[in-house]
Amino acid sequence: MSKLNIVDQGSGQLLVDSDLTFHSIDGQAISSLAFLRAGKDIMIDLSRVENADSAGLALMIEWIKYARGKRIVLRFKNIPEQLLTLAKLSGFDHSSHFGIRPDLTETA
Repeated sequence: MSKLNIVDQGSGQLLVDSDLTFHSIDGQAISSLAFLRAGKDIMIDLSRVENADSAGLALMIEWIKYARGKRIVLRFKNIPEQLLTLAKLSGFDHSSHFGIRPDLTETA
């Protein structure tokens, strides 16, 4: 997988169908947040993310900041273990977006 690909599945459901790495995230992906305007309650499924690194975590944090500013409820499901580990190392594991408790992070 090369370029970041976000698929709108309707009803506020989005699917990341690519890696979340330095190689897949470009300037356009960072500046384009239009997909987050899909509604006031958005769920992003990360089940197809095979590789992730700190750039992926940084992008997710940007999504969270944008959503908070627009009063959008943003949730993630099927967060890859790589991202959970990075979140923990970065101190974001206490955030409801990156928490590892079952009621905070959905798994398939």
